[in-house]
Amino acid sequence: MSEISFDDFLKVDIRVGKVIRAEPYPEARKPAIKMWIDFGPEIGERKTSAQVTAHYTPETLVGKQVLAVVNFPPRQIGRFMSEVLVLGLPDENGEIVLIGPDGKVPLGGRMH
Repeated sequence: MSEISFDDFLKVDIRVGKVIRAEPYPEARKPAIKMWIDFGPEIGERKTSAQVTAHYTPETLVGKQVLAVVNFPPRQIGRFMSEVLVLGLPDENGEIVLIGPDGKVPLGGRMH
């Protein structure tokens, strides 16, 4: 594991947002879900796709608060432009479980 400085860590802007819309992404190489996430008035709405179909459906994602890196450059994922990177951890089978607060917090809050 390589070390980074605290200043390096501060460059990564991780914010909380709420999934306001989600839909299947059948065109993706691996099963994925497209998400539109509201990060509050400072950042606004951003979109992403994630390979999270083992644990989530579009319906179960709507309203969920998630953590995402909001200061990566946009990335083309097939025909979809991903603007943020949602964060998750693999379960015992390697399937992604999203990371979010365990209680409601204001949208756009930055992780410290």
